[in-house]
Amino acid sequence: MTPAAAAAPRPKIAPRGVGVSLGDSLRTALSNLSRQKLRAALTMLGIVFGVGAVIAMLSIGAGAEQQALETISRLGLTNVLVRAKEIRDDELEEVRTKSPGLSLRDAEAIRDAVPGVRVVAPKAEIEPYKVLAVGGTTEAKIFGVSELHGGLVNLEIAEGRFLDPLDVRRHGQVAVIGDEVRRNLFGYEPPIGRHLKVNDVWLEVVGVLRSGGGAESDSFEGVQLGSSSTAIYIPVSTALRKFDRRPMDSPLAEIVVQLQAADSGQTTAGLIDDLLDHLHAGQSDYELVVPEALLAESRRTQRMFNIVMGCIAGISLLVGGIGIMNIMLASVLERTREIGVRRAVGARRKDILFQFIVESFALAAIGGIAGIVMGVVIAKLVAASAGWTTIIQLWSVLLATGVAVSVGLASGVYPAVRAAELDPIDALRWE
Repeated sequence: MTPAAAAAPRPKIAPRGVGVSLGDSLRTALSNLSRQKLRAALTMLGIVFGVGAVIAMLSIGAGAEQQALETISRLGLTNVLVRAKEIRDDELEEVRTKSPGLSLRDAEAIRDAVPGVRVVAPKAEIEPYKVLAVGGTTEAKIFGVSELHGGLVNLEIAEGRFLDPLDVRRHGQVAVIGDEVRRNLFGYEPPIGRHLKVNDVWLEVVGVLRSGGGAESDSFEGVQLGSSSTAIYIPVSTALRKFDRRPMDSPLAEIVVQLQAADSGQTTAGLIDDLLDHLHAGQSDYELVVPEALLAESRRTQRMFNIVMGCIAGISLLVGGIGIMNIMLASVLERTREIGVRRAVGARRKDILFQFIVESFALAAIGGIAGIVMGVVIAKLVAASAGWTTIIQLWSVLLATGVAVSVGLASGVYPAVRAAELDPIDALRWE
């Protein structure tokens, strides 16, 4: 042997009994996948779509739940709403012979007779035919409420004050206006102390509500919520005494009943219903709205949505796992001679097993990362295009990625076992 030949470096061969490191296995796996880029990409599509669907679905679901909680806070989670029901004109006269409609008598009876009630706040609605001030005119909803109403439905004051007990006792001609009403009537000039006219009654502005009270078309589980930005609140006593209404109309539009925190809205609503049924002589001219029950129904619907979407995403992940198993079985067939050479130079069966499991893990992990990107993009697009709230939660990303990697590992076990069980002599003879 010449000195040059003796000095030439020899290829490193792992001795028998020495395992292959995780880093080497990952590098080998990525090298093998890079040689078949298109096949690997197509194999990962099922994982990508499954992970993306899970993240997008959970993000939309979390956003919907938060929006439901924000919306339900406008009704009050511990409230029960008693609302006057719309009655057809041909039935109204017969109903009114037995029941005067929702009235202050009902509010007092609920406060005095129903256990577990903390606050009872009546609410009347005025039908405006003109709302104007020196600076302009506007369209608005006019509500007569008690001094307790703002706290029950989370109305926030930006300027001035809300109605007080003295306003209600003295039938005060004062008003608290929404942000949009303020802009339309007074522009950006200070509105406190100025006057506006509703129908034929002049009212002094004593407060302005903070903006952000929702849209006029807002509803939740079929219950219309409206918007405080386009509302004017006056004392309920003023609304009942100084504004005209049709004789057959119910005096009150709504009674807000706030319960003790520990009491069940459903149970108390049943007691209120029994009481009002007696007071209204069995006439069904009112309806009960229990925000707690609406929220529970919304959550049930959301759970059904999550289950259906989770099944769809699970099918996609299953298809992705089958794809990974398919490509790994094909890889075993294509690399039979390579496996024989590795076994001949010292690789153990568990090294071959480990190598193929790492390759299937790499496929699933890369697909999972691409799926995370896809899910985040879908959630952002839904939020931007549909105006829905979406919340990307860390646990949903970890869950989707963990399931994807588990599917990849499980799908790689059988091909890896097939590769590890190949006889080295037969593998070396493979053409």
